[in-house]
Amino acid sequence: MAEQLLRGVVVSAGQRIDDGLVAVDGDRLSWVGPVRSWRGAPPPPPTERFVLPGLIDVHCHGGAGFGFPEADASGMTIAVEHHQAHGTTSLLGSLVSAPVDVLEKQIRILVPLVESGRLAGIHLEGPFLATAQCGAQDPNAIIPGDPEVLTGLLTAGEGHVRSMTLAPETPRFGELLRVMEEHRVLPSFGHTDASAAVTRAAIDRTGGAPVSATHLFNGMPQMHHRAPGPVAACLAGAARCALVVELIADGVHLADDTVSAVFDMVGPDHIALVTDAMAAAGMPDGRYPLGPKLVEVVDGVARLVDHPRGIAGGTARLVDVLRRVVRRAGVPLVDAITSASSTPARLLGIDDEVGDLVPGRRADVLVTDADLTPVAVMRSGGWTTGSPQQRGN
Repeated sequence: MAEQLLRGVVVSAGQRIDDGLVAVDGDRLSWVGPVRSWRGAPPPPPTERFVLPGLIDVHCHGGAGFGFPEADASGMTIAVEHHQAHGTTSLLGSLVSAPVDVLEKQIRILVPLVESGRLAGIHLEGPFLATAQCGAQDPNAIIPGDPEVLTGLLTAGEGHVRSMTLAPETPRFGELLRVMEEHRVLPSFGHTDASAAVTRAAIDRTGGAPVSATHLFNGMPQMHHRAPGPVAACLAGAARCALVVELIADGVHLADDTVSAVFDMVGPDHIALVTDAMAAAGMPDGRYPLGPKLVEVVDGVARLVDHPRGIAGGTARLVDVLRRVVRRAGVPLVDAITSASSTPARLLGIDDEVGDLVPGRRADVLVTDADLTPVAVMRSGGWTTGSPQQRGN
């Protein structure tokens, strides 16, 4: 295959190159830099398009009408392809709390998608959570921490479970951490009613290993000046470089000013932008499943049918979150890209392969127009099936 040249506003290695060029050789990036420094074949004409690293979503339950917690392999594949076609070139398939046999079944369906390279791994959101902060999860499926159950779930995953959300206050927490460490599973603290002290102790127990906070602010008690709770502990952990916080910055789960403030407080290297997307992502309003629960989507906002005040997952793609963070929260593009690509790559330990536009890494590229709407998506050097074809570049 001939070398491909992509020209535009390039974001690479934490820098914005206003007239940049990305060269792709096979499935790898071979050169990235300003057009004026290029010494190869004639570059394409100038363009106002953005040439960005492929996005990475570490918390995604599905899309295009299908959710990982309940779909079969065909439906899961449709969900993955939908997100990839909109610029998320790497994502975890997230499950929700469910009976152990159901979790094992869905994990086994996800395994071939990871082995084929369609998914970067599996994320278990539960079942060792706090029922008081269950959110859209089924409280009847939440159980106390059980290392034997966890071992069985991770064994079913055949080494492909990459992260797990658990509450720091769940019983046998220390034993669960040891099992996760043995299986190289990233702990993510969330759906918790723990105090700030308990949460900080949980962060400290990881010993500096990668750890995250699942959708900060959501699934947690509100921070109060006399009861700071897990929100304050997680923000402090991120500020001292001990933790990465997930933000669902879609304008529904968090106010734009909240997103802006967290970027100012802890910086993009300690924030992973996520979607928490479920089956309704990319779909019209209507009713959709979220594991055993039924969700009603009205004006793009998902709420449980049996508890309409609670938000039930996201309906945005990660590029939609990125656009809002830049256009509405006022976060600089380079910082937003860091939190949507390089920080999640580093969190998952795959930053030597993906997460940035630097020579030698896999050629995962998102090309957008000036409004950050996808124009074309490249994955491993090839334009993804069903994505818009790049023209004039």
